Amino acid sequence: MAFNNRNRSLLSLVHHTDRDLLYLLQLSRDLKNAKYSGVARPRLVGKNIALIFEKTSTRTRCAFEVAAYDEGAHVTFIDPASSQIGRKESMKDTARVLGRMYDAIEYRGAGQRTVEELADYAGVPVFNGLTDDFHPTQMLADVLTMTEHCPKPLTDIAFAFVGDGRNNVANSLLLVAAKLGMDVRIGAPKQLWPDADHRALCQEFAAVSGARITVTEDPAAAVAGVDFVYTDVWVSMGEPMDTWGERVDLLLPYQVNSALLSAAGNPRVRFMHCLPAYHNCDTEIGAQIAARYPGLANGVEVTDEVFEGPANIAFEQAENRMHTIKAVLVAALG
Repeated sequence: MAFNNRNRSLLSLVHHTDRDLLYLLQLSRDLKNAKYSGVARPRLVGKNIALIFEKTSTRTRCAFEVAAYDEGAHVTFIDPASSQIGRKESMKDTARVLGRMYDAIEYRGAGQRTVEELADYAGVPVFNGLTDDFHPTQMLADVLTMTEHCPKPLTDIAFAFVGDGRNNVANSLLLVAAKLGMDVRIGAPKQLWPDADHRALCQEFAAVSGARITVTEDPAAAVAGVDFVYTDVWVSMGEPMDTWGERVDLLLPYQVNSALLSAAGNPRVRFMHCLPAYHNCDTEIGAQIAARYPGLANGVEVTDEVFEGPANIAFEQAENRMHTIKAVLVAALG
């Protein structure tokens, strides 16, 4: 499927059509197959990519770096401690400097407006590695993973996100499903539903694509009949530890445990998570949560039983971050 996305930024998916997204997904499959079969050839030799990380990262940083190296490109990692960004130089000025040296820029940080400002002034493609509002590269990996684990046509796939329905992952899942005509459900307490303006925007896209959008307070209704149950941490990066008290009270009914998976009524249902996941108390934050809420020692947003069980495909998602990011880079710069 020939299609031209050259010099295209990836900021939120709002301005990408279904054809854009399907092209990137097909290119991801082609590049993944080429890597697996050993016939890959570098398409980005001589390209230089700046990676700006104002928030910490494992999967996004590694995925961008490996994707770039595989294709013959070079990357420069930039964090707040090793640059003047925000202290002595604005992002607008940084964009105008980096755009003269690099062929593309990746940004991971808080503000959606910041990544958009980068794109406005850099003069080269800019890729959103995560903001508080959107996580577009994660969405490409998620949809690719769904198509690998479900034989249905994309427009027949149903999935539910349960948990904090206002966060960047939930926003982005609603958006990508609306664009691609999928059946998406958000199960969350009403206080944590996606913003009304964002829901309205997604309904507009759904009216064109045929997507089915459900937002409900009933977690069992959200997962009924779905092919995938998706969740994310209940407190996002940068939110204070005190936030946990309120979130635990609100979101405990939305924990992905064996009972909630069974409520899907689908023996082939799969569990998805963008990671990292608090499925036990083996991490510093997990131990802090367990000390304050002993009932969550065996998992917060997902139980250890589900996470370590056969339904979990979160690590497939993690690998696919690299293949789909590679497609974004090759489509824009190759």
